[in-house]
Amino acid sequence: MIGAFVTGTDTGVGKTFVTTALVGRLRDRGARVFAYKPIETGCKEILGDDQRTLAAAAGGWQTGELAGAYSLRLAAAPLVAAASEREEINLDRVVAVARRGALQADFSLVEGAGGWRVPITKSQDMSALARALALPVVVVGRAGLGTINHSLLTIEAIERDGLRVAAVVLSRQIVEDEGFARSNADQIRSAWPGTVVVYRDETTILDALLAAIRST
Repeated sequence: MIGAFVTGTDTGVGKTFVTTALVGRLRDRGARVFAYKPIETGCKEILGDDQRTLAAAAGGWQTGELAGAYSLRLAAAPLVAAASEREEINLDRVVAVARRGALQADFSLVEGAGGWRVPITKSQDMSALARALALPVVVVGRAGLGTINHSLLTIEAIERDGLRVAAVVLSRQIVEDEGFARSNADQIRSAWPGTVVVYRDETTILDALLAAIRST
């Protein structure tokens, strides 16, 4: 499988925003992309908002499980949300669907739910999914206050689990100060030697991210 697993330092940090942008850039280059968020919580419809966004960004070819294996109603960790519906998430099923989708594309982007240690089952968290897929990891974090600590702790956990971090992306909202965001990125770079970028809407940043993923 060629691609990346996208995780976050927390929920709501901009994972889908960054993943969607990467999908668009890859498609601009002529690639067929499998853009997959297998598990989403807080869903009001058959598919969650993020799942539908990614499938649409990929061109709408993903249907059924290829658009999302689990769409759970409760806005909580996947383990808790599944339990509220008397369901148990089957990680083997998620991985099998991801591999099936990858066979139909040139590049795969799989987005996790929440952060690295969010529980999926009683014995497996989001890191278990990433390890099963064996993809390089892109860490998405907030651009503002607190992101240095959260980003470095997430990198530390990923590398301790034996996976490769391709890049850290600080997802900057339009109201956030660009200089402060870049200062945060500099501080992360001073503690970790990999690719760290601040992203709002620059195509060149997406190209740098894709290069980092491919070289990891």
